[in-house]
Amino acid sequence: MAELINHTEIQERASQLSGWTIEGKQLRSTRLFKDFIEAIAFVNKLVTPSEAAGHHPDIEISYNKVTVNLTTHDAGGLTEKDFALAQEISALD
Repeated sequence: MAELINHTEIQERASQLSGWTIEGKQLRSTRLFKDFIEAIAFVNKLVTPSEAAGHHPDIEISYNKVTVNLTTHDAGGLTEKDFALAQEISALD
């Protein structure tokens, strides 16, 4: 099982991620798109990096808005897996 990251390190790592916030025990990013089709295209881009990492985000879709939540459920909070996947997601267009 992945090891939890302590509060200080969470804050430090989160400050290096543009567009992400800490919400309880989750990293959260919300993106707005022109329309539903662009929003779904973005969601589809999440499949490859998520599968490669063996780590899957919780995703909320509301027309042109996509919210991605990352947490390591089996560890009960934030781990290296979450920050690594957040960096990959941040690099997606």
